[in-house]
Amino acid sequence: MLDIHQLAVIAGVARAGSYTAAAELLGYTQPAVSYRMRSLERTIGVQLAVRSGRGVRLTPAGHRLAQHAEVVLSALGAVEDEFRTYAAHARGMVRVSAIHSACASLLPGAVARLRSARPDVQVVLERATSPDAYRSLRDGTTDVALVSVRDGARPDDPGTDAGPDPGAAEAEVVDLPLISDPRCVLLPVDHPLADLRTIPLSALADESWVLDEDRDEFTAACARAGFEPRTVAITNDPATAHDLVAHGVGAAVAEGLALPPRPDPRVVARPLRGWPPRRVHALLRAGTTRAPAVEALLTALREAVDDHRAANGDPAPLRLARAAEAAG
Repeated sequence: MLDIHQLAVIAGVARAGSYTAAAELLGYTQPAVSYRMRSLERTIGVQLAVRSGRGVRLTPAGHRLAQHAEVVLSALGAVEDEFRTYAAHARGMVRVSAIHSACASLLPGAVARLRSARPDVQVVLERATSPDAYRSLRDGTTDVALVSVRDGARPDDPGTDAGPDPGAAEAEVVDLPLISDPRCVLLPVDHPLADLRTIPLSALADESWVLDEDRDEFTAACARAGFEPRTVAITNDPATAHDLVAHGVGAAVAEGLALPPRPDPRVVARPLRGWPPRRVHALLRAGTTRAPAVEALLTALREAVDDHRAANGDPAPLRLARAAEAAG
């Protein structure tokens, strides 16, 4: 009967090309690799490898068995990952990877609510870009990914480099829409346009701008509006950009969720008219949606989203569907 150690050895030999190299790869001795290969050949009843120079060459049967071994070892690794996740949840731990604006606006309130309702649950927070958060979710190193999605993009594939095999994600990832997040312009409170409820980008052609390094999307929008933005300062820190606007250095752009909860009274934020809002989604692996610690976090996150929308004058908060309903 085949055992896992035999399968690991033939997979290692296929990768390394010799018994010595396979022993180094697997942490075995060379005689142990040789012994397990002979034992495997006796079990299978066919020759699996032949000497070739200083290494070995797998026979067609050996190559085929190595392929099967890789599939079995990968499946066992997935089982180990899944049950490590279950063990973490049993201990009351939830790992969250989230975009910066969600870390600054939604998660503090959600974690505070969670602490009141479930003080036994520990939350591990990681700030990440949308593609990195999605990749961590697919790799099993995070339980909940909070990502941003532009119109026309896939909620389960928020970046072109987010991960391989995006079609497979539809069956593996549960998508929970959270909130629509408008792009805003930050202006000094005494700016001539500060009293408008929304501002078209074309009206800002003469402004000086405080922008971040990742500004290609914004400069392309400016070009469509008929002007090239005059950049006077560059910073990737939203708080610094906000302070620069307060001191009259220039205008800036920010996502609504990234705005400070108590903005400087010298600054106003107005949605950019005609700019499609991004959407913020929570993504989870289907196997974790009913874990009690994850459900508790999602409940707290739903309430934090409602609080945010109510605080910003939205009379009809978008409720986050319960994870169990979304999964079913």
